Amino acid sequence: MALTRRGLLAGSGALLLADLPALAVGLYPNHAIKLIVPYPAGGTTDLLGRLVADQLKDGLGASVIVENKPGVGTTLGAELVARSDPDGYTLLMATSTTLAVNKTLYKELPYDPVKDFAPIALIVGVPFVLIVNPAIPVKSLTEFIAYARSKPGLAYASAGNGSPQHLGAEMLKAASGIDIRHVPYRGSLPALLDVVAGHIPFMMVDLRPALQQIREGKVRALGVTTAKRIAAVPDLPTLAESGLPGFDLLAWQGVVGPAGTPRSIVDQLAGEIGRLTADPAARARLTSFGLEPFPASTPDGFAAYIKAEVDRWAVIVQKSGVRIR
Repeated sequence: MALTRRGLLAGSGALLLADLPALAVGLYPNHAIKLIVPYPAGGTTDLLGRLVADQLKDGLGASVIVENKPGVGTTLGAELVARSDPDGYTLLMATSTTLAVNKTLYKELPYDPVKDFAPIALIVGVPFVLIVNPAIPVKSLTEFIAYARSKPGLAYASAGNGSPQHLGAEMLKAASGIDIRHVPYRGSLPALLDVVAGHIPFMMVDLRPALQQIREGKVRALGVTTAKRIAAVPDLPTLAESGLPGFDLLAWQGVVGPAGTPRSIVDQLAGEIGRLTADPAARARLTSFGLEPFPASTPDGFAAYIKAEVDRWAVIVQKSGVRIR
């Protein structure tokens, strides 16, 4: 039987204060949920966060407010959620940067990616693409590598120090032996716009914000970073098949809450998010954005995935030589 405010107030007096948290769980959700996006508005994570918010709003019948809290490589937003009450009302759009890369990238983190969060649902993989300004006289990865070797110190843009875009370019540098120079920006979009404008020759960029620019010919795509081709651009080869065997860079995004969030709430949220990734229309929409929907995950499966990804990204970060104190 559903609990009501009148029912709670009409108790016989035997109700103990210690029982109230359990009753609160039964009432979930009874006020607005905050979904923290640790990136600026307009990017891939923000877009996905708003799709998740709409799904939770429809499925749970509660308001879901998206709050953008960018800064310090996603650590500001992540710490806010890690220190929040574990009641299901403050959630985080978590990325591989937040929960895997930062563990090795930073000497000290204000949160523990494994211990301080309750994994809820893994949602999508985020592929990247190597793009150049069309004025650069190259049309393939092989031509690009030859061009870069002829111009030592060729500049490239990224979404910021330690971002997957930065690490991806450093992986390219190590795999191809080119000498390139990093120019960090505050997010993918401003970096992409400077490549379009010709201020920066090239970058590794998440596919979603670059799709329209690629289709309009404002940038030239040379290859995707994933092990297999991407459904949104099936004719675009992978870097691995274009001359860099074994090259594989895929970021990911999901939802977590603070550690200690009741399992009943975690399962409820996971079920709603799972409906998003199971819906054929929603999956087609995510694919059209250049994202790769994962099969519906369980909280335990997501937890195991995070632990494995911490180890995988540690190798990538260590090989890149990138470190933030």
